[in-house]
Amino acid sequence: MDYDSDEENVMEEDYYSFLNIPKEASRDDINNAYRRLSRIYHPDKHVDLDLKAKAENMFNKVKKAYEVLSDPHTRAIYDSLGTKGLETEGWEIVQRTKTPAEIRAEYEQLAEEKAERRKKQATNPSGNITITVNATDIFNPYYDDYLEEEYENDIISNIPNIEVSSMQFSQSVDFPLTQKDTCTLSGQLQTQNGTGGGGINMSWRHIFSHKSWTELEMAAGSGPALSFKGFRTLTRRFFWNGGTILQFTPEGVRPGIMSTLAMQVDKHSVGYLTYQGGVRSAFTTQIIRDTEKNRYNFSIQVGLPHSFVLLQYTRKMLSQELKLRIAVKAGTFGGVLEYGAEKKISKHSNLSFSVICGVPSGVKLKIRLTRASQTYTFPIHLCEEIMPAPVFYATAVPLVLYIVVKKGFVEPFLRDEKNKKVEKQKQNNFNKLLERRKEALAAQELMNATYSRIRDDESNKKGLVIIKAIYGKIIKDPNQHGDNEVTNEVLDVTVPIQCLVKDSKLEIYVQNKSELPGFFDPAFGEEKMLHIIYNYHDQPHEITVTDSESLRLPKTAHRTNIT
Repeated sequence: MDYDSDEENVMEEDYYSFLNIPKEASRDDINNAYRRLSRIYHPDKHVDLDLKAKAENMFNKVKKAYEVLSDPHTRAIYDSLGTKGLETEGWEIVQRTKTPAEIRAEYEQLAEEKAERRKKQATNPSGNITITVNATDIFNPYYDDYLEEEYENDIISNIPNIEVSSMQFSQSVDFPLTQKDTCTLSGQLQTQNGTGGGGINMSWRHIFSHKSWTELEMAAGSGPALSFKGFRTLTRRFFWNGGTILQFTPEGVRPGIMSTLAMQVDKHSVGYLTYQGGVRSAFTTQIIRDTEKNRYNFSIQVGLPHSFVLLQYTRKMLSQELKLRIAVKAGTFGGVLEYGAEKKISKHSNLSFSVICGVPSGVKLKIRLTRASQTYTFPIHLCEEIMPAPVFYATAVPLVLYIVVKKGFVEPFLRDEKNKKVEKQKQNNFNKLLERRKEALAAQELMNATYSRIRDDESNKKGLVIIKAIYGKIIKDPNQHGDNEVTNEVLDVTVPIQCLVKDSKLEIYVQNKSELPGFFDPAFGEEKMLHIIYNYHDQPHEITVTDSESLRLPKTAHRTNIT
């Protein structure tokens, strides 16, 4: 379960939304917004002592937003880190630097150093668990001929025999020593058909620069081993990595070597030439092209024990966070067709399945769950021959299970997590939410005079007159219009919306609308809408937009036939 820190849950001021200007606003846009709000909230505009006190509070907020955004240095800090950046550390940087570009560059450097410090504090654990299941008895049951008649009459014997044929476990942890030195400790265990083994590895990596590193690794398990690896960027387009290994066995020392030369062909394509020598030797040529929506992989390997050709294609469905894969592999071992999909099911979890049809391997189903740095893999051998039934079930069953698990477990879990997060945010911001509500009601009270003047002017010239505006969590019956919507947790914002009208036009930019003067968040953590009914040239209009949508009035598309 993932929780944000209390610091990340605290609400911050959005000066752009408060002034109703875009983030790329010019100095003139900022000045105009400041003058417009000053005419409403300046204390000298109000005689009543109570209103004057409320106006002074709002005017100070207007002045603060103006001071931050009108100065290029403070605006650069605010754009980079928000209001937290305007504290002591930010002002120290302003004193040391001269331009907004320098401020942003230094903040980026500080962010990298902070990330590096956090990385040092973590052990970066990662692990893999692979459980291989033999389920061939489902589709290829085995009977001895002389017992076949007895099996036919034995119900228990007709139950398919499904067994775990092998298991593999691996785990590793990192121990950062310095900014350039890291020690890694890892271990592996495996068992297959009643026999097993394991090993332990310890490595030390030293980074010379962003262009090169070396790594020394010692292993113990199936005899001790010592390896040396390295990486080097040769030019802008070429880089190399390789290494050598010495494995000590009762039969003697077994040397091995691996070397890869890579070339950046273009922006999206990389080519690899790899040689692996030792007990098993192979030469591989590989080209990978990776774009925003597609990934291609073409490989040719010549060597022992196998030679093969591989062609793989992946389609990335970015909007659905889904990847579809298909691969064809043929060589001295036979041929394989593999297809499958990978779906992001939560912020830190991916679920994938693939169907593998091969000769002579048969039909296999592989399910993999990746949760943060942990990977769980379940290869299931369904049939030793390619038959329609196992192929169909291997394809259909994972899809049905995914839908059932998603609807029955994942979505309810995510809803609960979201509700817990929202509740935690409400608790952390309880006082601030009350303060924002009080501030919004005070702002609307201060707007009354401006509201009456603008509304009368627009009515006299048959301009833009706001009849009703509500903001918050709105549930509306699509068959109803006007006042017939069902509303819950909403705020009447007719007054502040009318005050944004100028020369029979109104524009709200794409920011959080709860930051606008006279607004607050009436449904914290929920999806919010802004619903407006207005007249233009004495014709009724109506529009509903989401919290993040920009808005421009009037528009012919908003016109209704209700009188």
